[in-house]
Amino acid sequence: MRNPRLLEHLQLPRSLGSLRTPLPDAVGFGIVGGIEAVIRGTTLSVFPLVMYRAWGSAALVSQIYFVIGLVSLLTALTVPSLTRYVPRQRVYSVAILLYAVAALLGVAGGKWVTLALLCAVMAAATSFVCFNAYVLDYVDKSEFSKLETLRLFYGAWGWVIGPVLGVWLMSFWHGAPFVLVALAALFMLWLTRRMRLGSGKAIAVVRKRASHPLANLRRFFQQPRLVTGWFIPLMRSCGWWFYFVYVGIFAVENGLGEQVGGIASSVANMGLLLAPLMLKWMRRHSVRKAVRTGCLVSGVCFVLATLAAPLPWVTVALLVAGTCFLVLLDVCAGLPFMMAVKPSERTEMSSVYSSFRDASGIVSPGVAWLVLLVFPVSAVFAAAGAGMLAAWSVAGRLHPQLGVPGAKRVRGPR
Repeated sequence: MRNPRLLEHLQLPRSLGSLRTPLPDAVGFGIVGGIEAVIRGTTLSVFPLVMYRAWGSAALVSQIYFVIGLVSLLTALTVPSLTRYVPRQRVYSVAILLYAVAALLGVAGGKWVTLALLCAVMAAATSFVCFNAYVLDYVDKSEFSKLETLRLFYGAWGWVIGPVLGVWLMSFWHGAPFVLVALAALFMLWLTRRMRLGSGKAIAVVRKRASHPLANLRRFFQQPRLVTGWFIPLMRSCGWWFYFVYVGIFAVENGLGEQVGGIASSVANMGLLLAPLMLKWMRRHSVRKAVRTGCLVSGVCFVLATLAAPLPWVTVALLVAGTCFLVLLDVCAGLPFMMAVKPSERTEMSSVYSSFRDASGIVSPGVAWLVLLVFPVSAVFAAAGAGMLAAWSVAGRLHPQLGVPGAKRVRGPR
């Protein structure tokens, strides 16, 4: 049977259906996030291939990715300073246009794809900060879980179909997937401009206070709830990084074939389609329980995957099972931060929060490199599991009734 309450918030609003007056609400931002997923998902498998073609060395490509990761981190941290002098709407628009520039450089081919990757990463970092700041401005706290579910549900199609579509288009012409990215970026730009986001609900005190990145970091680390809200998504992102990079390598080294890694990645992304059901379960319990469940079960699955390494298919099955709970974290891991950030620090703290993605791109390969100096590939999954279990421990500090509507909260100790 269909559940009308579950499906009603997955339907396109009439405003977006007509594409005339899109609204800055949970559904509108969810669709914007879905369009960006098409942009990023289409090039997810394309960039590594074109980069390897351009440079001919996997080691050199890895070094380039590492440097670009650092640039991405610095970009995210400097966005608040930039928005002090440039309206946020303009910064967001430039970020989206950078996706289009990346696409044009990708069409050019050759070593220009390095600049294309740099532009795409900077666009993602800047867009992420602005997107989160707008969400905090326009979406009520009670709608955060709905927004995250909508964003993941709409984005699932980009992440599931995009990688396969991008590689398939590249088989006809190397620039074909980038043409699709450019068109999606222009549509995303048009949609966000029509939403009339402006510079957000700016607060005077923000403009009076310096937004130097180091000052933002200091204020961030002075608020333990924000640190907790950053650490949990960091570990979740590291878990995904280990999975997508090493499940294919493990499959090849154990004689399962090259296709296993791609299929496993697609199956993991399909888990995003379960986001509405996970939202329903989370609403029946609490954000704290959802976060701790996701961290605990995914961590245990990853550790068991290492122990089951002599049985490769069992290892792959355990990893896929673990990603189901990483998807649960995709639904809820960002909520502790969103519910804890002060309205007067939305832009600054959003920039620090968004750094978890770039930090995971630095931490994960560093940890993997150290592990592989001593152990086989399967051991990296145990390292990922250990990180998830650490996040489970940290999540114990969250309030037991975080995310529970006020009318349903239990008064007194729990």
